[in-house]
Amino acid sequence: MDSSQSPAAGGNGTLISQTNDTTASAAGADDPMQKLNQVSNSIQKTLGLIHQLYLTVSTFNAAFQMPLLQRINGLVAELDNMVKLAEKCNIQVPMEVVNLIDDGKNPDEFTRDILNNCIAKNQTTKGKTDALKNLRKHLLEELEQNFPDEVETFRESRAASAAELKRLAQAQSVLPNGDVRVKGEH
Repeated sequence: MDSSQSPAAGGNGTLISQTNDTTASAAGADDPMQKLNQVSNSIQKTLGLIHQLYLTVSTFNAAFQMPLLQRINGLVAELDNMVKLAEKCNIQVPMEVVNLIDDGKNPDEFTRDILNNCIAKNQTTKGKTDALKNLRKHLLEELEQNFPDEVETFRESRAASAAELKRLAQAQSVLPNGDVRVKGEH
């Protein structure tokens, strides 16, 4: 194959696609998912080019020199394209995940460990909350035995305060727990 022939025809019965994914980037240049999809497509294309390069090298003879050079050039061009596309993506990966991948481990382990730690902390916090509720209940019982009039005044004050907070929350579209009610967009 001489240099005047089309570089789209590869050796070993395969075709090399010479299209560039940058034309697709003009349509949705501001969409982060589109950018991520473009990088993902470029990675898939690079893997395909590496496989084609492997096939060419594994059956290499002098007749396949030009297709080999074209595939190497195609791989370099796609890697360059991938770098350009990746620069447009703002994805932050925790170093722990990168280290896990470097160690040959599954990054899902990191996610599982984070979730397990969150669950453990949640259980600890729930235990503390339950202990404080039990302490409050116990204190109110003890106070009611020793100071029944003051406890009744306290409970009336708390009920009035809670009713006032509930009324204000409804007026301001705030939930009783302090969260703001969000109206769904249709």
